[in-house]
Amino acid sequence: MVIFIVYIHRPPMMPASNMVASLIHTITAHSGDITCLSFTHDRLATGSGDKTLRLWSLDDFSEHQSSPLLGHSYNIHCCVFSPFGSILATCSTDGKLILWDVKAYEITAILQHPSKNSIRVCRFSPDSSHIVSGSDDNTICMWEVATKKLIRSFSGHEESVVALAYSPDNNYLVSGSTYGDLHVWDACFGHGRYLFLEVEGHDLGVTCCEFSPTYGSARNPQSGIANFLLATSGKDNLIKLWIFTAPVGSADVVLKCHNTLPGHSDTVTSCAFNPSGTILASGSLDKTVRLWDPVRGIPLFTIDAHNRFVSCCAFSLDGRLLATGSIDRTVKIWKLTDTSHIMEGLMGYEAPEEDVKPTSSANPVCAMENWTVDDVVAWLATFGLEQYQDRFRENIIDGSELLALTSSDLETILGVAPLGHRNKILRNREVSKMQMVPKSEAKEIKLPDLSSHDELLCPITREIMKDPVIAADGYTYDRSAIQAWLESGKDRSPMTNTVLDHRSLTPNRTLKMVIERFLEQMK
Repeated sequence: MVIFIVYIHRPPMMPASNMVASLIHTITAHSGDITCLSFTHDRLATGSGDKTLRLWSLDDFSEHQSSPLLGHSYNIHCCVFSPFGSILATCSTDGKLILWDVKAYEITAILQHPSKNSIRVCRFSPDSSHIVSGSDDNTICMWEVATKKLIRSFSGHEESVVALAYSPDNNYLVSGSTYGDLHVWDACFGHGRYLFLEVEGHDLGVTCCEFSPTYGSARNPQSGIANFLLATSGKDNLIKLWIFTAPVGSADVVLKCHNTLPGHSDTVTSCAFNPSGTILASGSLDKTVRLWDPVRGIPLFTIDAHNRFVSCCAFSLDGRLLATGSIDRTVKIWKLTDTSHIMEGLMGYEAPEEDVKPTSSANPVCAMENWTVDDVVAWLATFGLEQYQDRFRENIIDGSELLALTSSDLETILGVAPLGHRNKILRNREVSKMQMVPKSEAKEIKLPDLSSHDELLCPITREIMKDPVIAADGYTYDRSAIQAWLESGKDRSPMTNTVLDHRSLTPNRTLKMVIERFLEQMK
């Protein structure tokens, strides 16, 4: 019996309750559906069904002087910058794979697929030496970048190849097709036959596949086994996570389904890992983008802002930005912020007498673990989730049980299906815990590093908040800004565009205290 040990490099997580996605820019220049996105260190490339590729500065999202790039005669399906950032590749229905020099944005090569069939996807090898393309003729072509020559092709799929991914160690290639199967190939020596076949990758077809950049190790020197995490998306509305193992000197590659992430209600069109491998993004025909913790296999956040199908998504190289493209012909740029560091040190905050009162009718003298079931259900009503009171009461959720609840528990046991409601419960639990810390346990608060200040800014005005309040969507806004928003007749969230359950506003005393301390230090 052989035992495989997976070594995981796991950077710090960004918990669901501490993640904020702020829309910072919308691109509306394309006249066709957005089909692809790719970041390099200072630019974003956007491809479209209008046959153009456009380039945008990450400083101010102004369009590059060389943009748009015109070279294809039909829809552009994929665009990708090389890992070294010196080449940009595009492919199209016209059967051409075009390589562009990034400095001058001039064409350096036009690589024609042998059958001249539509090319659906292209990917550079991690060392930038090769590029592969998948076509409607069911084949994969591998090109040498330096010589611009076709060096080998792979055959085995029964339908169009629409998904490709190189393993981080440069040795393997995974491909997926509209038939729903996944193949693993030797990317170094070009063996004509696949190393592994998973026939039942996704029902109705695979749409995308991506390797985690950090999971496992390229090859453990002790065991000689390569371990990777692969994410795939498909027309079965699912994201699947696969453990990829490959013993050294052996063709016995194994791809085993490790987890399935349900949540989307329609075809998942794309998926992408952030650079640290801690977040997986997925876009769908259900018009949403979902963010996941790929190691724990749990949902983190849902973005619902596009009017039509989401076709693609991509992270910036520093992981701070997420771009989403849609057939509504827009590209939206989101800034992802981990606000967990704001809460560091706050558990010992000695609040003024008026701030120690919890926001529910729960006994203010008791710590949360001593709350009764009645205290917990009364607490739910303070932020507009009365509809779950009976379920909490039926399951006898008292304070100690409330402290132990996870997002999965809320969904599967207590029937809190909407992700926004689960996040709201978890957020308010943390706030209530901090508001009830006894004075005897209080410590000096340490002001966190807020060099970006973004967590202190109102999402509407983009100014430091004076009176932060939590709205029904769980986000914090400056009171005057959100009140003006509501009084203008708008009934949807400024952040998610979903209908607000109620118009109540709850003071975010914790954040207000942080802002006040920050402003004092800035004087």
